Amino acid sequence: MPSKRILFISNGHGEDNHTSHVIQTLRQLSPSIEMAAMPIVGEGTAYRSLKIPIIGPTQTMPSGGFFYMKRLYLLKDFQSGLVGLTWRQLQAVLQYAPNCDLIMATGDFVSQTFAYLTKRPFVSFISCLSALYEGRLRINPLLWHDLNSARCLAVFTRDAHTTFDLQRQGIAKAKFGGIPALDRLVPAGKDLHLKPNIPAIALLPGSRMPEAARNFCLQLQLVKEIAQVMPESGLQFRAALVPNLMGELENIAQSQGWQLSQGRLTYSLSGSSAEELPLVEVRCYSDAFSDILYHSNLVIGMAGLAVDLAVAIGKPIIQIPGEGPQFTYQFAEAQTRLLGISAQTIGTGPATPETLKQAAQRVVETLQDADYLAKCQKNGPERFGTPGASERIARFLLNSLGEIDSRRQEAAGRGQKVSIVRRL
Repeated sequence: MPSKRILFISNGHGEDNHTSHVIQTLRQLSPSIEMAAMPIVGEGTAYRSLKIPIIGPTQTMPSGGFFYMKRLYLLKDFQSGLVGLTWRQLQAVLQYAPNCDLIMATGDFVSQTFAYLTKRPFVSFISCLSALYEGRLRINPLLWHDLNSARCLAVFTRDAHTTFDLQRQGIAKAKFGGIPALDRLVPAGKDLHLKPNIPAIALLPGSRMPEAARNFCLQLQLVKEIAQVMPESGLQFRAALVPNLMGELENIAQSQGWQLSQGRLTYSLSGSSAEELPLVEVRCYSDAFSDILYHSNLVIGMAGLAVDLAVAIGKPIIQIPGEGPQFTYQFAEAQTRLLGISAQTIGTGPATPETLKQAAQRVVETLQDADYLAKCQKNGPERFGTPGASERIARFLLNSLGEIDSRRQEAAGRGQKVSIVRRL
């Protein structure tokens, strides 16, 4: 029997990440399945790292996929050839899809419409959409048409609230998925050089360069402010950085007045003598995301999916808006609505020195609020559910492939019967 083939379509870096975890689980459950991908936004790094063939052209646009934050970003994307790129990607999908048994589309109406236009059965994962933002998910007519089509076999959501909301709206095929990346958020035993009984703070500046570098500079400025107001017992700071950002640490240290030695950033507080040297330090890692997240007591987050994961395991989040294109005030405010009480956003625009002082004070106050910390522990699992999303979705894909194959066999059988009758 020939192997089955699935095409994965996604329009966003977070969507690529979600899908990559489903792919890894699929490989474990059924290694013979052939898989290919079409990332509509960016270069598809998550797919390339898994050696998944990419069937069409890719390009990183100025907005990084976040043009909805500012109209100017969309204009820059148009100038960089967004329309032509999207058309070529759609043509690649339409050319490849007839050879596929199933399509999985992760993202909003763009990826879902690509999947619908293939005329193949598809599974939807609307990972970037949630009823938690406004209490009810308002779906544009084009996406509503795609999701309600007979070719759409299921609509997976990131949170249970959205599942129930869609079912109330008449989409009975809505199913709770969850966050696939949560399945592999497992500490690897990395030595973070943490001192016992001292609260640890995680720094998550995001993954898209050069914005992540700007965000990290802002977080280092915040760390200096925190050092001015932290308790005498002290705090510990650990940064989870992407490899490209680790490569920029020397330049960042020089520009921000820090000292760098083997991934360890140190800063001498103003007014200190050479003998006293009251230092604040930030230890940076590119291979310890899960360990840093699990061992932190609080997260200073300027990211999307990474912050979602932190909330899912009960961590409190302090957000300071940056310049974007992703982590602007608009994005941070939307995150606050999505994440509920677990996320606190300081300021209403790009962080200023006064914003950083306020954020530093809020960090200290949050760590001292035992009741609030307990509520965060409860809020995360309630919002995002238990791990297992990648297996839930992967098993549905496998079951769908079996059902599709059964229908084909039944159709072939009916065709044979008709042929025999005609001959008689």
